[in-house]
Amino acid sequence: MSEASILVVEDDVAISRLICLHLQHAGFKTASCENGREAADRLLQEDYQLLVLDRMIPGMRGLELTRWLRKQEKTRQLPILMITALGMPEERVRGLNEGVDDYLGKPFEPEEVVARVRALLRRHGEQLAAGRETGPVQLDTDALNARVQGKTVELRPLEFKLLQVLMKKPGKVRSRDYLLDHVWGTNNFVEERTVDVTIKRLRKALDKQQAGQYIRTIRGAGYCFSLE
Repeated sequence: MSEASILVVEDDVAISRLICLHLQHAGFKTASCENGREAADRLLQEDYQLLVLDRMIPGMRGLELTRWLRKQEKTRQLPILMITALGMPEERVRGLNEGVDDYLGKPFEPEEVVARVRALLRRHGEQLAAGRETGPVQLDTDALNARVQGKTVELRPLEFKLLQVLMKKPGKVRSRDYLLDHVWGTNNFVEERTVDVTIKRLRKALDKQQAGQYIRTIRGAGYCFSLE
């Protein structure tokens, strides 16, 4: 993990240098740029394992770049840590729905950037390993969607991550707190009801192929994926 290459996209040169310096001291390789369009070109031409992205960059805003990256085959699964001064819960949820993996508000401690990067890379590795087929449902980790008996079910990034976590251990009940930590990420201050809303959307998507019933609600405990 320490050999991972990270692209830092931040238009404040001092902040960019600070982030890169601490990541380098932690053993990571870094590159940086200040413009969203330049970042898009570099991410397609070069290989990076993670993106640290400021939300309010010129050329192409952070969320616009995120949406674009999630449509490209090469960068569809690239972990994204977004840094922003917009720390309101609704802004964080919006970003997570667009495909951001974790948020860090400004101001921040550089050591926390390193910790978040390590956690994201670890979680990303676990998610890739969790791509599997369980009964009629198969996760397509390349396209970030599901297939039910060969038919594609389009999922939003959060819905895919949620299904992936639940399918990792079929029949295992996961609490809302567990799902918040493993899907939305720690320290994102997302309310528990957000889990319920996303579960509802996931079921609705799977119901198009008569598979919504595999997401079970365990009253007072949480949710699980089960074919029984």
